[in-house]
Amino acid sequence: MPSHLLIALSFQVKIKLCSDEGVAKMRHFLEVGDLKPKEIDAIVSAALRWRKSGYPRTRPLRDKTVVLVFQKPSTRTRVSFQAAVAKLGGESMYLGWSELQLGRGESVEDTGKVLARYVDCIVARVFGHGDLVELAKNGRIPVINALSDRHHPCQALADLMTIYMYSKKPYQSKVAFVGDGNNVCVSLMQVCAAAGVDITVATPPSHRPPEEEVKKALKVAEETGASVILTDDPREAVRNADFVYTDVFVSMGQEAERNRKLADFLPTYQVNASLMSHAKPTAKFMHCMPMHLGEEVTPEVAYGPQSVIYDQAENRMHTEASLLAYLLRGMVK
Repeated sequence: MPSHLLIALSFQVKIKLCSDEGVAKMRHFLEVGDLKPKEIDAIVSAALRWRKSGYPRTRPLRDKTVVLVFQKPSTRTRVSFQAAVAKLGGESMYLGWSELQLGRGESVEDTGKVLARYVDCIVARVFGHGDLVELAKNGRIPVINALSDRHHPCQALADLMTIYMYSKKPYQSKVAFVGDGNNVCVSLMQVCAAAGVDITVATPPSHRPPEEEVKKALKVAEETGASVILTDDPREAVRNADFVYTDVFVSMGQEAERNRKLADFLPTYQVNASLMSHAKPTAKFMHCMPMHLGEEVTPEVAYGPQSVIYDQAENRMHTEASLLAYLLRGMVK
């Protein structure tokens, strides 16, 4: 057979073998439900391997460029994503919202469509979830939700990885979330449901997670065997828990509501030594950070022996790297 035909044949075979790995179907990650439970498990499991044994030598993002578009500033999200891209051999750039042409009348949809001609992925951190939906209309490249007012799915992947790290049998673990039924709570609830991990959420009645998001979690929980319980009693939620999780009571952009919200939450929903005593003695404390010490958590818990907040923060980088490799290359090995 002529050599040029042999080359062509070998190329065809290579493409066939890599059809599910190396050439990823374009997908967005705007909320936890955009991934199937088995995909979430694969992404988190790969992140665990990479943390332990190092990142792939194949540098799966070696010819990829990722743009970070941030309406809300962040320490962990920006650095973890840019570090993740670098570790996989890719390049990243950062654009603050004020650097875009939105202030001069350009639409978010047009912005997304133009960016899609230059880069391979958009990572966006915004106030309104609707802006993510508009960016996702670009139709060419994945959009990743780095935080919106409704969801924080990348944080949820890191949270699940942390649960995996500290559980021999994660599906037998119980997670308790105490505080505001915000975006972090919603994504945590949904990722636990997808992983088959039981979760109980304790919030004041007026601060429960949105009903439609609870229904999503319950639907997935029916398939995985997890339980999703809502209560207004923190002690009930924390009883025999393996993980106790909280977040700030006053999120960025809610400063005008600060006094009212603190009155709703304090002192009942503060995670302190007294509340932690109702969890298992081996229970771990989790927080997505930054913390408002003395409000949602006391320093003795936040910096005590049960706290895993720094492992949790590091896991943002590993899970984001695994997610990027999956969305851009279809690989999580």
